[in-house]
Amino acid sequence: MAAELHVALVAADREVWSGEATLVVARTTSGDIGVMPGHQPLLGVLESGPVTIRTSGGETVVAAVHGGFISFADNKLSLLAEIAELADEIDVQRVEQELARAKAEDDAVAQRRADVRLRAATATR
Repeated sequence: MAAELHVALVAADREVWSGEATLVVARTTSGDIGVMPGHQPLLGVLESGPVTIRTSGGETVVAAVHGGFISFADNKLSLLAEIAELADEIDVQRVEQELARAKAEDDAVAQRRADVRLRAATATR
């Protein structure tokens, strides 16, 4: 069994993050899943939520992911997201304003998206 796995987090418009990791935690329609080297092959549907990547170098990378698919085989993990952004790309103040506006407008979808972005942005700060 290898000590690391290759991870590619890709959004519809770009590659968000790629590298070696020891653990990836993501939310699927079946619940949260942790993938480590040697995991059984899997294919799942991603739910909106933070994705946490523990890199081989000991760092933690967090991204807000909104929908897509997760696939793992041969120590290669692919996260194919409809929308994804790294935590350090998220403007917390702007997301707080978006969340307040979504609550005022009673927009559950916008609330969920803003909440996921806020949780991802504040997870590593």
